[in-house]
Amino acid sequence: MKGDRVEVVIDAGGSTRTYEIEATRAGRRVEVSNGRGVVEVTETTRGGTAVRTARFMSGRVLALVEHPASRAGLDDDEPVTPLRRTA
Repeated sequence: MKGDRVEVVIDAGGSTRTYEIEATRAGRRVEVSNGRGVVEVTETTRGGTAVRTARFMSGRVLALVEHPASRAGLDDDEPVTPLRRTA
């Protein structure tokens, strides 16, 4: 969905680098796959065609954070009940 994004923090030998991959148009989504020592983040179309791909060595990935697109609340949405009460 447009607005979905994935943030990847990489160890760059003494410092860190941050990369952001975002679904830039309506109907596109961001997919994350992990295999054979490589983390791959791909922006794909509705049909599954890859538009943009970023690959990282999994040994260098410090953090991978998925940020879903915000959506407006609907009239029939139920209120969220917290699992723990905070003081």
